[in-house]
Amino acid sequence: MEERRNMSKHKALKGAIAAVASVATLGALAAPALAADTTYSPNGKSVAELAQHGGAQRIAAIGNKKAKNVVLFIGDGMGDSEITVARDYLKGANGHFDGLDAVGQPSALGDVQAGTGQYTTFSVGNGSKDSAVGKDGDGKLVANPNPGKLTPVTDSSASGSSWATGTKTYNNAVDVDIYGNPQLNLFELANAAGKATGNVTTAEIQDATPAVLESHSSERACYGPQGKTDGTSNNASKQCLINQLKENGGIGSISEQLLDTRADVTIGGGSKYFRQTVQGGEYKGKTVWEQAKEMGFQTVENDPAAMNALQYKDGQPVLALMSDGNMPTKFNPSKATAKDPAKDANPTVCTPNADWLGNQGSSLKDMTKKALDLLNANPNGQKNGFFLQVEGASIDKQDHAGNACGQIGETDDFDQAIAYAMQNVDLSNTLVIVAADHAHTSQILNAQPAYALSTVLKTADGNNMVVSYGTAQEDSRHRRRLQRRRHGAHRHPAAYRGFRSWRAARHRPDRPDRQLLHDRRRSGTGHFHRIAEGTV
Repeated sequence: MEERRNMSKHKALKGAIAAVASVATLGALAAPALAADTTYSPNGKSVAELAQHGGAQRIAAIGNKKAKNVVLFIGDGMGDSEITVARDYLKGANGHFDGLDAVGQPSALGDVQAGTGQYTTFSVGNGSKDSAVGKDGDGKLVANPNPGKLTPVTDSSASGSSWATGTKTYNNAVDVDIYGNPQLNLFELANAAGKATGNVTTAEIQDATPAVLESHSSERACYGPQGKTDGTSNNASKQCLINQLKENGGIGSISEQLLDTRADVTIGGGSKYFRQTVQGGEYKGKTVWEQAKEMGFQTVENDPAAMNALQYKDGQPVLALMSDGNMPTKFNPSKATAKDPAKDANPTVCTPNADWLGNQGSSLKDMTKKALDLLNANPNGQKNGFFLQVEGASIDKQDHAGNACGQIGETDDFDQAIAYAMQNVDLSNTLVIVAADHAHTSQILNAQPAYALSTVLKTADGNNMVVSYGTAQEDSRHRRRLQRRRHGAHRHPAAYRGFRSWRAARHRPDRPDRQLLHDRRRSGTGHFHRIAEGTV
């Protein structure tokens, strides 16, 4: 089994190199010319500098202490405002979260090394069209001769690639730079250091944030060998650069690379994409689920009880996908609507979702517990430590939909997972980072806005809280357009992106053998800066 695992790693690395061999080497980018105007004094890195491996680092690291274990919590789309919305609704304006509000606070942990920080989330291209590995509608390579441009608003794949590799890249990229070169990521570094690895999410496991640990792809939508389908059709040429597909000698889709990466623990959604049929290579003609089983994975499909019963088995990594797509949210949805006095008189109270998998033992806290149990039982984890990423994915997804109750429930689920980890890991040798990949558009206002969509909620204090959105569901946006036409109003909602993070750990300085992973983490994710970035 060990020989097979090494072969899989070798094949994955060989495939990564082959996938980009056809891309021509391009010259260094020249810095853009700036108008002679004393209003501006730009002093940041150029696109060429940012595109270098590790170029995302902004300041020198402070200190030289290491941790044996790392747990990275990512609240997707969870900016300051999203946390405050959830806290005010669930706990009251003067309340606190047991996880989110404890991490990074020395007084809460008795740890003088706990702290907070921030980092930027801008990308260097608004899609693969701004890269050397763009594609046309048939998946054929269309290289931009001048790849890379500073782009204020990121997406989750570019942001995730930045912390996973230390390299800024274009929106839709997964761990490749603007030239299409694969970038060494945290799982690859952890594996090289002999660490156990884990990846947990409430999203489809092929989604951007989990994907940046398990794959390299020029397009984030290249979910499986048949594209982004349940296996009954094939749209791979629309979702993927065809050079990347196995049948064309490439490294394969995100799902296929996940198996080659062979993380010790993988728990999330997206099970339907594993029903696709492999189109090329050793496992051609089999489903991705069948490939996983033949490669020695312990597999669980949409079965919370089976997930909870999993035990560590030598040479048999865990692949547990708990839902066909993204996991159901904790609360039933609410909808942001136009200004209406009736909403003030009858504020919304969020209600539990009967389909939430936490009712069956698969909350984010439950999945985090299972991952930690499996990693701690792993001999590599015991000897060399582990790296675990845990994502609360649908804070972002429900914010996009203008669904206040949905994002609040997901923030609560995320907070409980953090609180569990903080109480059950050894903080003397474990670094816990809680971060967001970007912020979002929800805002708390003192009254319903006239030309934006909002929800009025009744909080734990018994007060009304107005949550306003720059994003909403399709029918709500249609209502909004009609209202704007009726009143002759013109409004351009800002797209807001930022990054918030906390750090909390008591490190042990006696582990020089962990320097490789520590240096890599510092380069990409160790020190965080936050800039509010938006366009109007």
